[in-house]
Amino acid sequence: MALNIKKLLVSQPKPASEKSPYFDIAEKYGVEIDFRPFIKVEALSSKEFRQQRISILDYSAVIFTARTAIDHFFHLCEELRVTIPETMKYFCMTEAIAVYLQKYIVYRKRKIFFGQTGKPEDLVTVIAKHAKEKYLVPVSDVHKEDLTAMLDAKKINYTKAIMYRTVSNEFAKDEKFDYDMLVFFSPSGISSLLKNFPDFKQEDIKIGCFGPTTAKAVKDAGLRLDVEAPTPEAPSMTAALDLYLKKELGGNKKNGK
Repeated sequence: MALNIKKLLVSQPKPASEKSPYFDIAEKYGVEIDFRPFIKVEALSSKEFRQQRISILDYSAVIFTARTAIDHFFHLCEELRVTIPETMKYFCMTEAIAVYLQKYIVYRKRKIFFGQTGKPEDLVTVIAKHAKEKYLVPVSDVHKEDLTAMLDAKKINYTKAIMYRTVSNEFAKDEKFDYDMLVFFSPSGISSLLKNFPDFKQEDIKIGCFGPTTAKAVKDAGLRLDVEAPTPEAPSMTAALDLYLKKELGGNKKNGK
């Protein structure tokens, strides 16, 4: 009746809320869950940014796709001693991202716009109404091109500015890596696993992942994918884990374990 999976590694930061479904799974199945991101985001230095020959004050509007982009944009402005004028317009992928701007600016005094659905096409519709602006798009060194492709289609005047990068989170030499299951959320997480453990052999270790690009990265690395989300039955990673563990527990009961 015992589970073969006793210890899981989830490659994300530990949830801030004790109400996270991960904690329910740990309690329900008596498994240990460690949270350890395989990747981390780090800022570009002002020197590195200057090499792109971008002058922030040449732009009349900024497009933010994530809170991380907001943090790195304002930190870089501070480092470069750039004072953003009150006339600057901000276009955000969602209202939640727009509200996050309050951390750096007086929200009610600024021109702030956001998409209603969180989809890039919705934000681009809003941007197209302000087609005369000159837009700056802060991005990571690895980023999706769907938004910029839509901006191109609408002939929007924009420039991508790399302000932060995704790097592998190093594991200490003496750090234990004794997990029965690893859960990933991005292709860079898989790259980091193989960088940290070049001799990694999967054998009985189960691998779970979220999203089709991560699933492809698992298979491209020659690894076996055991748990996948989202699916119609499991829209979230925690739902997929719950289903998998329930199934394994049921199978082990039948086998008399």
